[in-house]
Amino acid sequence: MSGVVAWILTAVFAALVLPCVLRLVRLDYRRLGGTVRDGDLAELLLIVAMVAMLCPVGGPIPAAGWQAVLALTAGWFAVSWWKGRRSGHAACGHHAVSAAAMLIMVTFMPHSEVSHGPWLVMSGPDATPALWLSLVFGGVAAYFAVDAVRAGILAARSDRGSGQLSRRVCRVIMGFGMGYMLIGAAV
Repeated sequence: MSGVVAWILTAVFAALVLPCVLRLVRLDYRRLGGTVRDGDLAELLLIVAMVAMLCPVGGPIPAAGWQAVLALTAGWFAVSWWKGRRSGHAACGHHAVSAAAMLIMVTFMPHSEVSHGPWLVMSGPDATPALWLSLVFGGVAAYFAVDAVRAGILAARSDRGSGQLSRRVCRVIMGFGMGYMLIGAAV
């Protein structure tokens, strides 16, 4: 990924922090339910992780730290989805997939450790991944593309109440961003 594209994407994802924080401080989560708050917190965490992965300068948290945080997030939301799958916890499943995809990216995507030490930087020199990894990246990228289109359709139809429009627009941008990064890593 070129430096200019990395900086543009870093700015786009950094801008997504504001709507997440505004939802977290403004919404009445007692009325909306705990999984909505947990989802908003997970989205904020995943956005910060995207900024750390894309920023050409590197991040303040080493890759191993991100791996631990993303593994815990994926596990938490996978268990939450499994326990609540009959009661409408589909968003927990999406957050589990998102965290797992980011964990895979942090673990397997090439980063330039030589110039940045242990810091998480994904915009370094590219290497061709193994075939199995390309297939995994391609399949997960397809999931995010379909999810982004679906979220975009729902955003166009949604009302402005309870943060749904903001949440869906963020999901569209995150979905396309994840898909872009995964496709870039798959080739």
